[in-house]
Amino acid sequence: MSDSRRVHVVVEGRVQGVFFRAYTRDEAVKLGLAGWVKNRPDGTVEALVEGEKTAVDKMLAWFHQGSPYSIVKMVRATEEAPAGDLATFEIHYS
Repeated sequence: MSDSRRVHVVVEGRVQGVFFRAYTRDEAVKLGLAGWVKNRPDGTVEALVEGEKTAVDKMLAWFHQGSPYSIVKMVRATEEAPAGDLATFEIHYS
């Protein structure tokens, strides 16, 4: 699928305790993306997003804006090879 893109994202700032994961899931589902989002022990949020390139681009732009109560300070995005192994977008509670 040459029109797909997969990106591993880490978001820094005030992104825990502000419903960031729920808003991320809602946005990803709206865009038709697959993947997951979770809080990390260091206070950041980590996500893996895969889908159509334009939709992934929109999701990356959303990460820079964040949820209504979040304050995004930095977004680190790492490209990965699309694998097509994700069917839904989920919140991981680990």
